Amino acid sequence: MKTNTLSHAVKRTAVLTATAGLLTAGLLTGPASADSPAGGRADTRAACAYYNGNALTVYGQRGDRVRQVQCLLANRRYLPWGDVTGYFGPKTRAAVKKFQSRHHLTADGKVGKKTWYALYHA
Repeated sequence: MKTNTLSHAVKRTAVLTATAGLLTAGLLTGPASADSPAGGRADTRAACAYYNGNALTVYGQRGDRVRQVQCLLANRRYLPWGDVTGYFGPKTRAAVKKFQSRHHLTADGKVGKKTWYALYHA
């Protein structure tokens, strides 16, 4: 049991360190707007490194899972960057439903395994 706790702590520390580095580099504050040198648009998605999993995330919850959902939605312009707060309120629920509807998922406003998959792979 001690090994699992240590492993979880090491993984959590690595995620937090990576997140701090991305914040310092300005990558978690919102999408970039610069064009690529080749004349095409650069990938302007911000790195979302708050949570790596697929646990059910629903209205009323707070924390890193919610921030991850919000960041992924903001990357796809379903949610304004100013609404990445870590609180799953009405704006987040509406954005989730809109995303689900446009990706042929049940638009229930709950972020379950299928919605997590679509958020990461859309």
